[in-house]
Amino acid sequence: MEEKIKDALAEIQRGTAEIIDIERIEKLIRNYYENGDNFYVKAGFDPTAPDLHLGHTVLIQKMATFQKFGGIVQFLIGDFTATIGDPTGKSETRKVLSEQQVLENAQSYKDQVFKILDPEKTEVKFNSTWLKELGTGGLIALASNLTVARMLERDDFAKRYASNTPIAVSEFTYPLLQGYDSVAMNTDIELGGTDQKFNLLMGRTLQKAYNCKKQQAVLMMPILEGLDGVQKMSKSLGNYIGVTDEPNDMFGKTLSISDELMWRYYELLSTKSLKEIEELKLGVEDGSLHPKKVKENLAMEIVDRFHGIGKGEIAKVEFEKVFAKKDIPTDMPEFEMEAGIWLCQALVDANLVNSTSQARRDVKANAVSINQEKVNDEKMNLEKGEYILQKGKKSFAKIIIK
Repeated sequence: MEEKIKDALAEIQRGTAEIIDIERIEKLIRNYYENGDNFYVKAGFDPTAPDLHLGHTVLIQKMATFQKFGGIVQFLIGDFTATIGDPTGKSETRKVLSEQQVLENAQSYKDQVFKILDPEKTEVKFNSTWLKELGTGGLIALASNLTVARMLERDDFAKRYASNTPIAVSEFTYPLLQGYDSVAMNTDIELGGTDQKFNLLMGRTLQKAYNCKKQQAVLMMPILEGLDGVQKMSKSLGNYIGVTDEPNDMFGKTLSISDELMWRYYELLSTKSLKEIEELKLGVEDGSLHPKKVKENLAMEIVDRFHGIGKGEIAKVEFEKVFAKKDIPTDMPEFEMEAGIWLCQALVDANLVNSTSQARRDVKANAVSINQEKVNDEKMNLEKGEYILQKGKKSFAKIIIK
């Protein structure tokens, strides 16, 4: 029994940025193992975008972990709070979504999350159910639990206030309403990103104020880096893997991440246990496993999750066919370089030529390609991105510029 509880806590703490009240989480898990009692794990999603990427799924993966140890997931779609707009990290008041937009986006979320979560252990809820009924009196009573000074402790509000950037009064209500969701749903644990700390703690504050006889534990997950390994995964930055990406694209994008970033993705996205991941790391370190093989397995796992078992293997075969047709090896040395590096210096640093003078001659002789396109500008500088450098027909290197 103790070993099971220890393993469960290790899996729950895996990859987390911060946990507030781990003792309560341990108590809930122990109660599940000893008495079979379930507990409620909440995460809120405002349906402001219809398509998830893997960065969004970090939280959902953690919710699925809790489901293995007695947690009933409260997947909260903030159809009411989305009409206000979460001000977290925003430098200006957000545009209000129409009811039709909210409903369309909410349906998309529901369709996608059950690729990860167990539907039998998930309650999909909409916070309009109780927030529409809160009424003016209820809202005033709710607002009385927090001072303006406390609200201005939030970093984003403080910065906007200091720079005389408008803050709508409605935005002050957002963290209060998110906290009230925990009161209405009798939540035991709430999950969120590190940027949500103020809002997550509001649930604890309001559960105490409303005499709920509990204060939820809070678990925060880090923001997942995108394919570049630097910026957070974001569709606007183009460094994302979408849940609805085609299998071949999903496989290829996953394979493009660096060997170092691969372990971060394993920790936050894979369903493999910590012990299994440690064994993979040791295999790579002692040379018994090639990093590319380990990365392929991760890519196949991700494709299988969102497209069905067996689709990952098919994507792997197709990916290799494409590379074979282009005469590009699927395994090549990788080098990280600084933005703005001179092409000829990059060729030297990637061990494709012995000197910059030789690199100049090769460029002039049309013997150098970037991403399979011949290069004739010997003065070119390479900016942020990923490139496949090729010298002649058989010499390749992958360049990652941050």
